[in-house]
Amino acid sequence: MKIVFGKKEEEALYQDALYVRRLVFVEEQHVPVEEEIDHFEDEAIHFVLYDETKPVGAGRLRLLDEATSKIERICVLHDYRKKGIGRLLMEHIEQVAKQHGAAKAKLNAQTHAEPFYKKLGYETISDVFLDAGIPHVTMVKIL
Repeated sequence: MKIVFGKKEEEALYQDALYVRRLVFVEEQHVPVEEEIDHFEDEAIHFVLYDETKPVGAGRLRLLDEATSKIERICVLHDYRKKGIGRLLMEHIEQVAKQHGAAKAKLNAQTHAEPFYKKLGYETISDVFLDAGIPHVTMVKIL
């Protein structure tokens, strides 16, 4: 497994990220594509986790201010879940956030994934809310 990251301008990387996101969020979870692909794509750092040459995981990172990062769109293809890939992806994204000066990471987790993020050290700081019709909570972690 390898993780590659970069900006939207790196077209092949960005298309691989969208491939995984479309399969997981749009096809599997029925999130409308116009909600999945938003106006933050240009400013985000996009991450893709590959099994050889196949994109199997994705996520993105935005720097909200000099101390806070926001981790978004974390997803792993169905056949690759429960194998530690999500943890690997998250750890890599957190490292890049720290390299950019972030002291804190924030994310909106689907409630079914809340235990996964808690194992990684995230703390829930909100009540449940709907995003794209899916229950979420906001979580934070000091990096």
